Amino acid sequence: MKKVLMNLFAGLFAAISMVSVASADAVMDSVSALQHDWAVANYQTPDKDKEAAFRALVAKSEALTKANPNRAEPKVWEAIIRAGLAGAMGGLSSLFNAMPEMEIGRDLLLEAEKIDAKTLNGSVYTTLGSFYYMVPGGFIGFGDKDKALAYLKKALELAPDDMDANYFMGDFWLEKKNYKEAKPYFEKVLALADVASRPIYSKGRKAEAEAKLAKVKKNTF
Repeated sequence: MKKVLMNLFAGLFAAISMVSVASADAVMDSVSALQHDWAVANYQTPDKDKEAAFRALVAKSEALTKANPNRAEPKVWEAIIRAGLAGAMGGLSSLFNAMPEMEIGRDLLLEAEKIDAKTLNGSVYTTLGSFYYMVPGGFIGFGDKDKALAYLKKALELAPDDMDANYFMGDFWLEKKNYKEAKPYFEKVLALADVASRPIYSKGRKAEAEAKLAKVKKNTF
């Protein structure tokens, strides 16, 4: 409403607004906790323990999503965590077991896009882009390099200085062995300031970018 017609309604709307802000803060506090736990699982947990760690996080993230069906942020982070679980699965059947997690994650991201496509610094598009180039295409999965590039471009348009948006664009070109295109994105990741609230993530992502930049330089003549 643009105007408050009665003092009673004014007081009521103020009270509702305060509840909404408190609720939003509570959701984001939970999302921040998931971000921290994901970083620990991804960067500090031994490989043999990663699958169990990510399974526990999937349960937490799924509960948060179900409790807040109209919020985009929990959906994005459930998708990211499910991708972590897919990556942590081992054995000969790992691809078969991982694909359902990636499909659920993709669908969550598409739902999040409808709610708030710009949430979390463009993470919807960054994550969709990474899914579409990492997952096999054809009869195996939903992978699509053209969709991946389109989503990654959207992510960079929304957040040109985002660490993940640059990292995954660089990784996309690296996967295609286009080292010249990949190089500036990895260099930018290393030049960006750390995310103050996410030190484990910042250190881990920069270490990955540094390793991939070394691979790029090795193949650049």
